Amino acid sequence: MFSILEAAGWPIWFLLLASIISVALIIERFVALRRSKIVPPGLLTGVVNEYRQSGSNEERLKMLELHSPLGRVLAAGVRNATNSRDVMKEAIEEAGRAAAHDLERFLTTLGTIASISPLMGLFGTVVGMIEIFGSPTASGNNPQALAHGISVALYNTGFGLIIAIPSMIFYRHFRALVDSFLVEMELQAVKLVEMIHGERK
Repeated sequence: MFSILEAAGWPIWFLLLASIISVALIIERFVALRRSKIVPPGLLTGVVNEYRQSGSNEERLKMLELHSPLGRVLAAGVRNATNSRDVMKEAIEEAGRAAAHDLERFLTTLGTIASISPLMGLFGTVVGMIEIFGSPTASGNNPQALAHGISVALYNTGFGLIIAIPSMIFYRHFRALVDSFLVEMELQAVKLVEMIHGERK
């Protein structure tokens, strides 16, 4: 394996770095974007029941904010429950935007790696071809040596595609997952407003 990396030339080391970053981001997002961690089941019901029993408690609201992104959104709503419906919704929207920003963390980097990896591989191949055809050796007169040199140069393109394909798959997966979480958080926030203002049971 090391001999292949060495033969492919210096551009492949950038691809190797990109692959390490991509794998690290995929593992991190898999751990961070678990449904039980983002939108815990039963949280809305518990928050509404607690509010109806004991009202708004700042210490409990701080714990709720640290509990999960959904908890942060619900805490913003409960904190402004005594205000008008519009003020409460505005506070929830602000907390929702902050939560969305946190959920989308590192996705741009993963998408960028997926997009540029084939280009980096192509760049490595071009560099390898320039070195082959610009070499003062007699490889140009030896078809077998020339074919071997081209195959080595193409390692970069192949490696770039190997990085790009799974990175793009996981980027799309995480993007869809975040979108579904945001929709669910929005629906639960609307329910919170309606339940607190007595329009829904």
